[in-house]
Amino acid sequence: MNPLRELTLDQLRQRTSMKWRHYPPDVLPVWVAEMDVLLAEPVARAVTDAVALGDTGYPEGSAYAEALAGFARERWDWEPAVDRTAIVPDVMMGVVEMLRLVSAPDAPVVVNCPVYPPFYQFVTSMGRRVVEAPLDPAGRIDLAVLEEAFDRAGRGAAYLLCSPHNPTGTVHTADELAAVADLAGRHGVRVVVDEIHAPLVAPGVRFVPYLSVSGNALSLMSASKAWNLAGLKAALAIAGPEAAGDLARLPEEVGHGPSHVGVLAHTAAYRDGGDWLDAVLAGLTENRRVLAALLAEELPGVRYEPAPGTYLAWLDCRGLGLGDRPAGEFLRHGRVAVNCGVPFGTGGAGFVRLNLATSPEILTTAVRRMAASLPAGAGTSESD
Repeated sequence: MNPLRELTLDQLRQRTSMKWRHYPPDVLPVWVAEMDVLLAEPVARAVTDAVALGDTGYPEGSAYAEALAGFARERWDWEPAVDRTAIVPDVMMGVVEMLRLVSAPDAPVVVNCPVYPPFYQFVTSMGRRVVEAPLDPAGRIDLAVLEEAFDRAGRGAAYLLCSPHNPTGTVHTADELAAVADLAGRHGVRVVVDEIHAPLVAPGVRFVPYLSVSGNALSLMSASKAWNLAGLKAALAIAGPEAAGDLARLPEEVGHGPSHVGVLAHTAAYRDGGDWLDAVLAGLTENRRVLAALLAEELPGVRYEPAPGTYLAWLDCRGLGLGDRPAGEFLRHGRVAVNCGVPFGTGGAGFVRLNLATSPEILTTAVRRMAASLPAGAGTSESD
């Protein structure tokens, strides 16, 4: 069964999470990265068993790291060393801690834009300066642009890499990542990589862990995106062999922040949730086709290139004539919530990010509402 088809809109509206409570009830939410699914059965069982036992204390042990290692070995032909891992509260809090480990308190941080808005928010809240290295028009890393950003940032800077990339869904190749590692090494820039979307890469497309091409980096991984566990906080920081000393300096108290129940849920996901994930991946493949067909029919002025790296669709709405923030128009006139592209940095104006991890029926309703929200004649052809 397709997990994306199990819940009706009425059932989903009973939820109290951000996706379903941030906007009024008449708004159809296809924005924030929550999937419209029930928990995978092994994950639900791990959580309910813990609650039944009152096992709700502090996290301990290496079961989470061992489960990830087994999953990575099977799916990516790569196995992180369990003794070079540490539990952190979530990926972005882990990013903050890793940046502190590998760079000075005032060191700039390079990012590839457009990119996940918390990259800007968390970095600036640390008192750091963000240096942008925009992706090329195809959504891939532009090495010449990245080198220029490294020059501007200077030796001792950090590079926060998103792999697979959010919001474009780009899956970086082994050659691209090897070139990035070489460039970072030559410029004295340390790499921290957010790999939270890795389990969601579409079948037939190869995800390459950054630590498989560079040992002098730190990675953050989590089951939260692929198994819909954002409310069960836990993530893993992983060090390459040359960065083991950096991770060893992580303050002990950081490991007190993750949820023990979250750790149990993430462990069960990596260890026993593979079949459920495969069903989700098949559903996402179907939804990418559905979305492409819907846009071609209902909103031909929107450009969309289905991408294999996540369940988020990056839609170029500049042809609709709605200005830099078309998300606001879709919300006001169509009562559909999508993410505005502007907070994603340079390259985001005129774009929206749409979450397609829902049922085809909800996806269809959302696109038709978006089309109906347009002024007469807007978006009727690619030349508009």
